[in-house]
Formats: sequence, C-alpha cells, structure tokens
Amino acid sequence: MALNLGKSVVDYLTAHPDEKFSARQIAEWIFATFPDECHAKKASSQALETDADLLQQLVAEIGSQRPRLQKRHPNLKTTEGRPRKYYFSEKSDSAEVAVVESVGVNAPVGKDETKIGEHGLYPLLSSYLWAEFGVYSKRIDEKRSSNKRGPNGNRWLYPDLVGMEDLGADWHQEVKDCVNQYSDKRTKLWSFEVKLLINRSNVRECFFQSVSNSSWSNFGHLVAAEIEGQDTLKELRMLFAAHGIGLIKLDVENPSESQVLIPARERGEIDWDTANRLATENKDFLEYVKLVKQFYQTGEARLADWDVPKEVE
Repeated sequence: MALNLGKSVVDYLTAHPDEKFSARQIAEWIFATFPDECHAKKASSQALETDADLLQQLVAEIGSQRPRLQKRHPNLKTTEGRPRKYYFSEKSDSAEVAVVESVGVNAPVGKDETKIGEHGLYPLLSSYLWAEFGVYSKRIDEKRSSNKRGPNGNRWLYPDLVGMEDLGADWHQEVKDCVNQYSDKRTKLWSFEVKLLINRSNVRECFFQSVSNSSWSNFGHLVAAEIEGQDTLKELRMLFAAHGIGLIKLDVENPSESQVLIPARERGEIDWDTANRLATENKDFLEYVKLVKQFYQTGEARLADWDVPKEVE
C-alpha cells in the first residue's frame, strides 16, 4: 500500500491536540509507524538510497503539502520561525493567547519541561542580546512607575527591556576619546516589547504597543516566544514597512538560536522629550539613563550594572 503522507500527518496531529511537532518529528513517527510503506517509497525512487535520504524526503514533502493540508483542515496550524511547528487545535486564536498568557510556554529545565511566563523570557532575551549583538540590556518594570496620570495614563508607554549598544567596543582608545569629545554617536539605544505568543488575534495590538513604547529609541523590537501563522508574519512585515519595528523570535530552549525575523529600521536620533517623560515617570528608566550617561563619562559599561548573563561576568 502506498504511503498517504497527508492523511498520516493529519491523523497524528489530531491524535495529539495542541501539541506542537516539527516536520522532522512527524516524519520520524511516520517512518516508525509505517515501515513497509516507507521502504516501498524508498525502493521506488533512485534518489533515495538510505533511510536518512527517505526521512529528509518526508520532511520536505510535509512542508510542501502544508498549504494544501491547512486549506482542507483549518484547525491544522503552524508556528513561524525555525523550526516551524505543526499542531492541531480547535481553540480560536484569541483563546490560544489567553491560555498561553495564563499558563506560559514550554521551556526545558534539565531533562524536564516546565512552563514559563512572560517574566521568564526577559533573562533569556538578555542572554541572546548580549551574545548576538553585544547589547547591554535592562529590565523596565512598569509597576515602578508613578500613577499620577491615572490608571491608563502611562498605558503602552514603557518597553519591557531597554538596551545600549557600544558602537566603539573594538575602537582604539584614542578614537573613543575623540568621539566622546566631539559627538554623541558612541551608542545606539534599543527598546523591546516581549510577548509569549503572537497570532492573528493580537498581532496588531502587540505591534502598535511596541510602536508606542519604543518611539524614543534608535531601534524598536517586538519579541515573541511563539509566532503562529503565515498571515501573522505577513501582517508584521506589512506593518514594518510603515513603522520600522523589528521582530525577534526568541528560542526559549536555546536562546542563542533565536532569530531576527524582521530587522528593525534605525531612527537617526533619540527622542529625548519622550525619554524625559519615561525617566520622570519610572525609576527603572531613570536608572537606565544614568547608566548611559555614566558610559559617556567613563567610556566603560560595568557588566554588574546591567542584566548581562552571569556566565560572562
């Protein structure tokens, strides 16, 4: 009997609702579950010489059949980023966001898995930013803000994390001294809005929240542990064209494997009026400004003052 790959994929995912699997994991299950059909498929092709070749072919065919399968089965969904994950869910997009925000996302702890909430993403993001870009990051806790403008007076004002990039980290000391004397182009200031899950139900809200609270910075980013659906990514790319907010897919299992899916567009100047409001309203942001000032005064950034991973100190 010939292997019915599409039916096998759908059957496997529907039997494991709301669990996410990569195409390779699904292919490995198919290979183990339908050995006769798989060996017949290999035997019928001159290009498939080994089991590894067959497994890679199954992975490729699962990916190529995805659009057709999703059209036939609307509850078959995928995440975006590397690697794409496939899953079956009868929940609406908004219900999926509500579940993730209440219980968190999967993250490995030793050999086990646990759930981490949004706050658990911040140190993972800090680790990635330092390793990939050399960015010194700092958490901004909106609870440390004044409330004199009322309950919603500061809504969408503060990013979750801010960062400072030292453009002259590898410069000669004489060049550093010269730049400090004659310009303020020694740093780039970054802003990050962090989400557990972005899908079609919350994509625009998340994006414009990031637009709102990063307007002061050189680079504004939206960061997500999970991004679901090609339409979501298309929407974010369209919005980027108008507003320049970047997108980072944060890998909670291995932060160093996180991806910049959409690079942020640089703003040439800092909006110091907005930065002044943030510093006036929030103690964490004021501390961030003090650290940037200290960097310009001394030419150095002390790792202990920032949320830099302990292993590099």
